[in-house]
Amino acid sequence: MKKLQKALLTSKLTVACAESCTGGLVAKLLTDLPGSSRVFKGGLVTYCDEMKEGLLGVKAKTLQAYHAVSRQTAEEMAAGALEKTRADLAVSTTGVAGPSGDDSGKPVGTVYIGLAVRTAEGIRLSAEEYHFSGSRDAVRRKAAREALRLLAEKSLP
Repeated sequence: MKKLQKALLTSKLTVACAESCTGGLVAKLLTDLPGSSRVFKGGLVTYCDEMKEGLLGVKAKTLQAYHAVSRQTAEEMAAGALEKTRADLAVSTTGVAGPSGDDSGKPVGTVYIGLAVRTAEGIRLSAEEYHFSGSRDAVRRKAAREALRLLAEKSLP
C-alpha cells in the first residue's frame, strides 16, 4: 500500500473507487496510511442496481443485458467514480462474495475489477475477471487487495 501511495504522490495523481461486493474495503485500504487525503478523492459503495444507476451512471440497459456482476458494469462503475469525483484514476469492484450465489448465474467468488484512467485522449476503461476462493470475508478481502494491485500495475506511469 505504501508503494501505491508513494507512486500516486510522485506522479501527482488522485484516485477514487466504486465498490459493490467489497463494501468499502478498497476505500478503507486506500485511507489506512497517513497522508492518504492527498491522493484519495473518495469512494462510493453502490450495493444495489438502483444506486449503481443513480450515483454512478451505470446504464440500465447494461445491467439488464449483462447483469451487475459483469465486465461491462465494472467499467461503467469505474467511469462513474472518475466523473463524480474528478479523480485521475478510479477502480471498481462488483462480484459474488457468497456464501450463496445470486441471480447472475456466476459462481461464488466471481469478481470483476474495473479501472478508469483519465488521459489526454479521454477516459481509458478496462476490467478484469477473477475467481477467488474462500469464505465471504476472504473473497471480499482478496478482491480489495487485487483491486489495489491492479490499480498500481495498470494505471500508474
